[in-house]
Amino acid sequence: MLQLAAQTLRYRKSGFLATFVALAVGVAVLMTCALLMESGWRYKGDPRGYGAAVAVVADRELTVDGPTVFGETERTTVVLPERGSVPEALAGELAEVPGVARAVGDRRLVVATTAAPELPTTGHGWSSAALAPYRLVDGGPPRSDRDVAVDARIADGTGLAPGGTTEVVTGGVSRTYRVSGVVDAGGTASGPAALFFTDAHAAALDPRPGRFDAVGVLTAPDAGRDTVLAAVRRVADAAGATAYTGDERGLAAEPEGATARALTLGAGGAFAGYAAAIAGFVVAGTVGLSVRHRRRDLALLRAVAATPGQVRLMLLAEVGILGLLAAVVGVPAGLFATGLVRDELVSRGFVLEDFAVQGGALSAAAVTVAVTAVALLSAWAAALRVTRIRPTEALGEAAVEPGSGSRARLVSGLACRAGAAVLTVLTGAADGQTALGAAMGMLYTFVLGVALLAPWINQGAARLLGPVLRAVWGNSGYLAAANLRANARGTVAVLTALVLSVGLGGTVWFLQDNLERQTVTQSRDGTLAQYALTAGAGLPASAAAEARRVPGVLAATGVRRTSVVVPDRLEPQTVPALGIDPAGVERTLDLRVRSGSLGELRENTVAVSTTRADAAGWRLGDRARLWLGDGTPVTLRVVALYERGWGFGDVTLHRDTLAGHTVTGLDDQVLVRTAPDAGAERDLAGLARRHPGGALVDTGALTGELAEDVAVSGWLNKMLVAVLTGYAVLAAANTLVMAALARTRELSLLRLAGVTRGQVKRMVHAEQAGLLGVALLIGAGIAAVTLTSVVRAVTGAGVPHVPAVGWAVLLGGTAALALLATVLPIGRILRTAPVEGIGVRE
Repeated sequence: MLQLAAQTLRYRKSGFLATFVALAVGVAVLMTCALLMESGWRYKGDPRGYGAAVAVVADRELTVDGPTVFGETERTTVVLPERGSVPEALAGELAEVPGVARAVGDRRLVVATTAAPELPTTGHGWSSAALAPYRLVDGGPPRSDRDVAVDARIADGTGLAPGGTTEVVTGGVSRTYRVSGVVDAGGTASGPAALFFTDAHAAALDPRPGRFDAVGVLTAPDAGRDTVLAAVRRVADAAGATAYTGDERGLAAEPEGATARALTLGAGGAFAGYAAAIAGFVVAGTVGLSVRHRRRDLALLRAVAATPGQVRLMLLAEVGILGLLAAVVGVPAGLFATGLVRDELVSRGFVLEDFAVQGGALSAAAVTVAVTAVALLSAWAAALRVTRIRPTEALGEAAVEPGSGSRARLVSGLACRAGAAVLTVLTGAADGQTALGAAMGMLYTFVLGVALLAPWINQGAARLLGPVLRAVWGNSGYLAAANLRANARGTVAVLTALVLSVGLGGTVWFLQDNLERQTVTQSRDGTLAQYALTAGAGLPASAAAEARRVPGVLAATGVRRTSVVVPDRLEPQTVPALGIDPAGVERTLDLRVRSGSLGELRENTVAVSTTRADAAGWRLGDRARLWLGDGTPVTLRVVALYERGWGFGDVTLHRDTLAGHTVTGLDDQVLVRTAPDAGAERDLAGLARRHPGGALVDTGALTGELAEDVAVSGWLNKMLVAVLTGYAVLAAANTLVMAALARTRELSLLRLAGVTRGQVKRMVHAEQAGLLGVALLIGAGIAAVTLTSVVRAVTGAGVPHVPAVGWAVLLGGTAALALLATVLPIGRILRTAPVEGIGVRE
């Protein structure tokens, strides 16, 4: 059977081309998702910043206990958005571990040099230079608060040398330092350049007093490594921190690497699930349709004594060979596509420059097995009907189109529709990620229901459209309606692929548009201030107080952006948050407060969006437990509930609550409201210039920048959705081409019976208009229900925003491609003489 399958593929290449394309593209798409996940799983960051340390003790993740299921407590780990810190006393405890030569506390200060403003730079205390290790190549170490040792990468590009001076911006203030020395890590350092202050001065500049960013452990030469590491882990565990060793030291040196790892694992996994579902629909439909179109060949094999097992084995062998050939093409295509995605992720700041595509063998094997298994299962299911009948009935069975389907298929389809209805209700009642997950489940359940009920849908549509088709296309319309009724099962794959492409594209793509629009709209409508003080290095808390003293200023609000971890029904969520100075905030911000007041914000209180409050079960006056960006747990009283969470963040805190819990300790901007015609702009601009990199901007420009940021953050979703939707549309076109080419004998017989070429063309056009109209109507209906449900649940908007141009492109593009995929192959068939066409193979 294997040899017969190979010969069949060899002599019927065009007949298997559609199946091969569906398999190859499916492998390529899934390979991209899987390899993105594998690369994230293997990525450990760059450990060379702590190259001399055998272990680095740091706090970079937060583990939260979730609900208890079957007696087991679910635990979720999230990356801390504000780089957790460890107490200074921990360095002393680690230094006392037998075999430890030194335990060096490392501070990581956000700094910038005016000599090399484009070069990312971090500040440290001098003692942490031993961790890389950095060595002096010129001059000496810093000895006073006005000394600084600079990285050779800074000195080489600017000509700085010992004895010279440079401006360093830290804590929102620019200071002049004398260059005491130049240090170099011998080519091992990577990432940001380093500046070294004295340990005392670095501690004074650190916005988190009494804390280290991390502690590096250096061992004595004769110490037993394993014994020391075991003891270090015990000390770290007792302090609630983690001991990073080996390559994992990179995750301590670059917590952004952990964020990139979580992003690629999460995005790759989520879209791999979507891609797998789509590939399942596409491959199953294409393989099943290919087998159905060969009923005559398979019936002949049965008639000449081929056993059912032999026919099934031949079909499975064909599909297995096609799956392997598809992997040969799809795996390299997936590798290439993953490289492009990686470059785009780096250029848009989602991952660090050192993030690399790694592995591939594991992903290739898993994807090839998965896609081939789906194809084999589909071929097996499609071959069952042909191989179950007796040989004497095989040819007669092949000549008659089977009925609509079994009772089991009908019941299953109705059950899927009922399940989709239940998920619709769940989506409306849920919020956030729960609503989004329910909506995607609803979408696929709808499509599965359509696939199962497609024969009955096609027959019902043909009966309803019959009069319309006859009125528009005359006798050709009559033939088209008859064909649609008779071939109800033959067009199942076509209908499913078209519905999937429109439903998926119309739901996920426009959902991202709605989230972006809601964010920008809420930010614009909720900003009452006309101006904002900004600075690239951040603004000290005193900037807001200075702005209030400017004549003509009615109110000034310092705004500090961060993220916090909040509980949810299923697992904790990291959500954006604001830290504000509430004095006069009602004049600068309108968060659309529904109960309570932002003016009541104090250090022990919090304001929460209504969406987040519903998710966490919080009400006005409740005690809300959450975690700040550095992992510090706090319990705060809810004093206000507001609606504009998308534009400003789900949580609003008093700025004092964040003191010592953010990396910079600075405000991102100061929102300023002035009296009409007050003429305060000149004084405000002068105030802005007193801060490094400061500027006075119109708040309308801030909304424009926010729109750009939101578009960048939504790029990954849109890119992957475009690929998946494109795959679904391509599958629809692929299926249509295959279905059209399989009609050679049918159309030739019509022409021999006296039907003209023009009548045949009009008949085909009428069929496609009917089938395409039904598919677009169902797909648009599914998208409308899904999109409306999830947008209402996630954003609170009753009616989703759907650009007319977007719908026109989606529906028009799908319709144009579907018609093109039918008209071209039908035109080719009609150029064949009917006498020749009636004798060709299927």
